Amino acid sequence: MQIPAGLKYTTDHEWIKVEGNTAWIGITDFAQSELGDIVFLDIDPNLSSISKGDSFGNIEAVKTVGTLYAPCSGTVLEINTTLNDNPETINSDPYGDGWLIKIEITDASGLEKLMDDAEYKKQVGA
Repeated sequence: MQIPAGLKYTTDHEWIKVEGNTAWIGITDFAQSELGDIVFLDIDPNLSSISKGDSFGNIEAVKTVGTLYAPCSGTVLEINTTLNDNPETINSDPYGDGWLIKIEITDASGLEKLMDDAEYKKQVGA
C-alpha cells in the first residue's frame, strides 16, 4: 500500500497535495483498495467551489458507493474529466493520474490538523 510523504490525509481517506494556494485532491491507495474496482465517478461538471467537510461527489465501485469530502475550502480550478471514461485510473494511480479535483485554496484553516503520512499509516494499520 502506498502512502506518499509530503501529502496530507483525512480520516475519510482523501489526500491533498498543496503547492502554494493550489491543491490537488484524490482518494488514497487504501480507499481505492477498500472500494474495489472503481466504475464511475460522480462530480458535478459545474462544481465551482467546495467547502471543508462537505461532499463534493461520489465514487462508485463494484462493491459500494463512497462519498467524497473536501479537506479544505476552495474554488474549483479543474475536474479530472479523463476519469469519466477511465475511472479505473483511480485504482491504478490514485496519487498521480487518478487525482479528482484541482482547487485554489480559499481557506487553509484546518489543513494543519490533517494527518501526515506517518499518522495516516497508523490510522490504516500500515
